[in-house]
Amino acid sequence: MTLRLSPTLLRFGLAFAALGVAFLGALLVLRGTALGWGLIAVAFPASLGLALAGDALGGDFGGTLRARWGALAAQMRPWMWWLCAYAALKIPVPLWPEGFPVLGLLSTVALCVAGWLYAAERVGSRRAWAMAALSFVVGWGVELLGSRTGFPFGIYSYATSPPPTLLTVPLIVPLGWFALTLAATRLAGGRAWLAGVLMVAWDVGLEPLMTAERYWLWSDPAPLWAGAPLQNFVGWWGVGTGLAWAFTRIAPGLFGLRRRAWSLPIQHRGEARVTATVSLVRVESAPRPDLSRLSFAAAYPIELFFLPGGLVLVGRYVEAGVTLGAMLAALTLARAVRGRA
Repeated sequence: MTLRLSPTLLRFGLAFAALGVAFLGALLVLRGTALGWGLIAVAFPASLGLALAGDALGGDFGGTLRARWGALAAQMRPWMWWLCAYAALKIPVPLWPEGFPVLGLLSTVALCVAGWLYAAERVGSRRAWAMAALSFVVGWGVELLGSRTGFPFGIYSYATSPPPTLLTVPLIVPLGWFALTLAATRLAGGRAWLAGVLMVAWDVGLEPLMTAERYWLWSDPAPLWAGAPLQNFVGWWGVGTGLAWAFTRIAPGLFGLRRRAWSLPIQHRGEARVTATVSLVRVESAPRPDLSRLSFAAAYPIELFFLPGGLVLVGRYVEAGVTLGAMLAALTLARAVRGRA
């Protein structure tokens, strides 16, 4: 019996295998083995090429790669480039551990810019600013309240957080509330409760990673996970659900919803598919890359790769496995719920 893989599965299987080799290289670098640098230098660029043309190995790999890259580049929107920057800024972290605060802030800013551009492209800049401002103010407000009173997340402190901060709250946190909420709400198809679930699964990985980096420290008397109590995850679901609900009222068309938006002093455009004119290319083994259906929800599977990987690199192996399981379960739930709609 011959096992046949589709060209897409073959490409991404090979690409993830190459990323695994690059990840192994990062582990070797952390252990002082120079060979790790060579593995990273070879495997990471190879993963990009295999993702585009891995199914053409043994054939015209070079020609297929050039043709598909040309087709892909012609379709790239500004927000997509910023999303790529977000992912790229995560790559040097294991090789420069002391640079985590800088790289973490820059990658979060890139993700926020990507999210804002994605929203502005579809519903206009003022609605995009409304969502960004609302989530920043609410996110900063609940974190300031939480770190000083223990409500709604539990007892924790930002005393050890690296700068920049705003009244002790690191800026990466309220910025993250906008980007995470937008990606989760888009992935949930506008279902606020489901967006909250996706964000809780995301936080399962954030807690052990960010406490390891001393962005915040827990001192709650009833710890459940990485020092965080059950109250923390209930609070995350509540805040995330509330913000997602507000997002769907500010720009329902952005999430595929047919309802009247909250009135803002602008003309509401509604969601529109953005297309680009591309030159015709001939690829025999698989169709031309098509980005017309890509959305900002792609941030979630990107984080599904990097967040557990980051935990492995700081020696939190159990936490990495639990995070991977939680995010995969949330992603599966989202797809199942949307599939029944």
